[in-house]
Amino acid sequence: MWYVVISIIAYLIGSISSSVIISKKMAGFDVREKGSHNAGSTNMLRTVGKKAALITLICDILKGVVAVLIAFAIGTIANAPSHILSIYCELAGFFVVLGHTFPIFFGFKGGKGVATSLGVLLILNWQVGLICLVFALAVMAISRYVSLGSISAAVLFPVLVAFIETNYLTGFKYFGGYIKGSDRISWIVFGIALALLVIFNHRSNIVRLREGKENKLSFKKKPEAEQNGYNDEAGSGSSTTTVEEDNLENVGDVPEIKVDKKDKNDK
Repeated sequence: MWYVVISIIAYLIGSISSSVIISKKMAGFDVREKGSHNAGSTNMLRTVGKKAALITLICDILKGVVAVLIAFAIGTIANAPSHILSIYCELAGFFVVLGHTFPIFFGFKGGKGVATSLGVLLILNWQVGLICLVFALAVMAISRYVSLGSISAAVLFPVLVAFIETNYLTGFKYFGGYIKGSDRISWIVFGIALALLVIFNHRSNIVRLREGKENKLSFKKKPEAEQNGYNDEAGSGSSTTTVEEDNLENVGDVPEIKVDKKDKNDK
């Protein structure tokens, strides 16, 4: 019973799309209608600004933290054994990211779950979370591709879980932060499942990375025309030619200069 309850609670928390709410409040439009059409902090940075992007980032991270803590509290109150408590928290971590990706409150069109996944990782195991964060930032700094850093960290997560035994939230209740061998299997399965979900959410980015069309990280807000012209699924981040085409069309609107033949003869 608690498996289902925790999964539903986590999914509903994840379905609260902070980027949509904040963009409507601060800029008067739905962020999914601009830029990459993605409900995430990167698109908020490109279309709304740094302040809105930072608020969105914090809110998305907190969603992951809160969902896992609720699962941990339920398991603790129910006096669940260590392996069940771990599964509770893992379910919460997965379903909060799933809710962020497919939010029931916003037409099942959400973000890619990177910030929410970070919140999940940091609360489940701060050591693993920090390593993934530093690794992602390093990849982003070198390549200037946010998507590449996010995908790389997602792949790294299950690998770290397979080797790191300490500093797990569920382990602190029973074993001083350690997880037992039997618990590790569920953690590895969870790590792979979460990584696959994040990678799936970046499938269009992977295509653009292969084609060399992926947008690079920039802290400058894009012009309105470029925001509207960018298509996350099909196009690159190049600017549109709407203005230039309009100018060319207007050339034909210049009135024709006529010479009065009568005036010419008089001369």
